Amino acid sequence: MTTSQFNPRKAFATMAIAVAAAVSSFAATTTVAKAGTMTMNIAFKGASQRAVWQSVIDDFKKAHPDIDVKVSFVDEEAYKVQLPGWLSTVAPDVVNWHNGERMAYYARRGLFEDLSGDWKKNGWDSMYASTKESSTYNGKQYAAPTVYYSWGLFYRKDLFQKAGIASEPKTWDQLMDACKKLKAAGITPFAVGGRDAWTLAGWFDYLDLRLNGNAFHQKLMAGEVPYTDPRVKKVYTTWKQMLDDHEFIDNSLSYDLDAAQPFLFQGKAAMMLMGTFITGGFPASVKSNMSYFQFPIIDSNVPTAEDGPVESLHIPAKAKNKADAHTFLAFVESPEQGAKLAAGLGSLSANSKSPEPEDPISKIGFQILSNTKGGIAQFYDRDMTKEMADEGMKGMQQFVSDPSKLDAILAQLEQTRKRIYKK
Repeated sequence: MTTSQFNPRKAFATMAIAVAAAVSSFAATTTVAKAGTMTMNIAFKGASQRAVWQSVIDDFKKAHPDIDVKVSFVDEEAYKVQLPGWLSTVAPDVVNWHNGERMAYYARRGLFEDLSGDWKKNGWDSMYASTKESSTYNGKQYAAPTVYYSWGLFYRKDLFQKAGIASEPKTWDQLMDACKKLKAAGITPFAVGGRDAWTLAGWFDYLDLRLNGNAFHQKLMAGEVPYTDPRVKKVYTTWKQMLDDHEFIDNSLSYDLDAAQPFLFQGKAAMMLMGTFITGGFPASVKSNMSYFQFPIIDSNVPTAEDGPVESLHIPAKAKNKADAHTFLAFVESPEQGAKLAAGLGSLSANSKSPEPEDPISKIGFQILSNTKGGIAQFYDRDMTKEMADEGMKGMQQFVSDPSKLDAILAQLEQTRKRIYKK
């Protein structure tokens, strides 16, 4: 090589380009390896629910080792209180919540990400057809459904047998007759944890659905019916008769759900109106004695409706790592993960391609929801605006504390309805 052939400036430029390319390549590799951190807040109730969520997250980590997942598990009651603060300030990338009005409340305020693109891209329109309506607000989907579950009456088969109850009550008269037999045998008919006000809302829902039907129930939830309406009062007078007859455990407002369940487990109470999600917490010693039946018919002329609340995942609008959040939702919404979550949560997979449940109580719940002709409600505080639901459930606690104040409580609720809905 001669001096005239060597150009130091050109050589230096070539070397600089090569170094830059190498640095760029190294940086790209490092970025892929590092990826982002995806944060999640998950509400749970009981160790079994936390365990199944952890298992699903572990599966995701194996499938996506480049995504660093940081999850915070929060008890369900505390979660309800804290969620609005998270969504409006420093939001996690994924949260679990509920369909229906509860989802719409945040979608309306621009706090949930629009997931309509995920529905189309991932084939959710067909896999989640039955829960699409409750996942939708204003024509767009803001929820990724995971599971839904049945509500009905859990009962102790051995206590029914002891009291001489031959079969599961199908009608209200049969249920009231069973209550008389249980009390005669020294067994309280129903356990209820009224300190958790939503457990009382389950009783309101079913008495209203059985007496007045789902069309009326949804009008009431939408604030279109006065609380002084005779049909609403009939729900409460039916409930009052049960309270007057001592069908429920004493001092029920002193117990939350976790504290009320031992009345069943210890054989002090025979039944509990609740969702199938509690089955994961049944002790092995009583599990074989537990069964489940549909809330009895009160008026055969009213089409039979059920509560079938849908659980869901959401991406907050203020999330920082939305790309990985979308990846996580696509992973969890598969038939396999849907079935896994359902089994661990004592629920039914919202994914129509998931296998049917093997758990006996979940199978009964599946049959109840599959055969309902009168519609499926989301649940009292999921079908209604939060402010009205909170006031309504507070009224239920006041009613259970002193049923004689029924008229004053309904008058107060009516004033609240007018203020909130201005109708």
